[in-house]
Amino acid sequence: MEWRDEGIILGMRKHGETSVIAEVMTRAHGRHMGIVKGGRSRRWQPVLQPGNSVSLVWRARLDEHLGQYQIEPTESRAGRLMESAAGVHGVQAMAALLRLLPERDPHPRLHDAFAIILDSLDEPAEAGGMYVRFELAVLEDLGFGLDLTRCAATGEARDLVYVSPKSGRAVSAGAGAPWADKLLGLPGFLATRTDPCEDVDELRDAFRLTGYFLDRHVFEPRGVPRPVARSGFETALERLLAMRSAGASGRAV
Repeated sequence: MEWRDEGIILGMRKHGETSVIAEVMTRAHGRHMGIVKGGRSRRWQPVLQPGNSVSLVWRARLDEHLGQYQIEPTESRAGRLMESAAGVHGVQAMAALLRLLPERDPHPRLHDAFAIILDSLDEPAEAGGMYVRFELAVLEDLGFGLDLTRCAATGEARDLVYVSPKSGRAVSAGAGAPWADKLLGLPGFLATRTDPCEDVDELRDAFRLTGYFLDRHVFEPRGVPRPVARSGFETALERLLAMRSAGASGRAV
C-alpha cells in the first residue's frame, strides 16, 4: 500500500531508540499516523513540529498497518508560532479539535482551514473569527452542526441575535425576547461567513457559544475536559484585540 499527500504536523511521540510516530492532518487521508525512521535526529526535530506543512509518502504492507512516512518539509511555521502566545496556544487548540475526528477520516476543508488560520495568527481579528468558524465546522463534521442562518421561530434571516441551547438554531431579537435569559448570544460577526471579529466582547460570546455545544455534544459525552490551550488561545486573542483597540503596538508573549 502506498499513497502521497500533503499535511500539517499535529504532534509526534517517541518510537524505539531513534524513530518517532508522527501524527499528521493530511488533506485526503484525514488525521493519520506513521513512523518516521530516524525522526529523533537533529535533522528531523525542527521539521516534525506542530504547525509545519509537509509533503509525504505513506507505505505499509496492509492498509490497516501503522506504516511508515517519508516526509519533505514544504512550509515551516513552528518557529514563528512559538514566538507568541496566540501561536503556541492556537496550534495546540486546533490540534486538539482535530483529534476529536475519527482517525483516517478525510476532512479536506478542515485541513485547508487549519493552514489558513495558522498563517493568520498575527491578525487577531481575522484569527478569532476564523477559529470560531473552525469550531463550528468541526461540530458540523461530527454531526452536531448549528443553523445560524434563519430564526428557528419565524424562519426569517434578519435580526438574529440569539441561539437556542436546545436546538442549536438562531433566534431573532423579537422572537427570543421573552426567553432572552435562557438563550445564548449570537455575535454579529457570525451572521456572515467572512466578517472578522474586532470586538473583545463578541469574541467572548463566540467562544462561549461554541464551547457550550462542544461541551454538550463532544467533551462531556466522551468524558474529557476542554483543551487547556483553548482558554489560553482565547486569552491571547483578547489581549491582542485590546491592544489594537487601544492603539498600542507590540506582540503578546
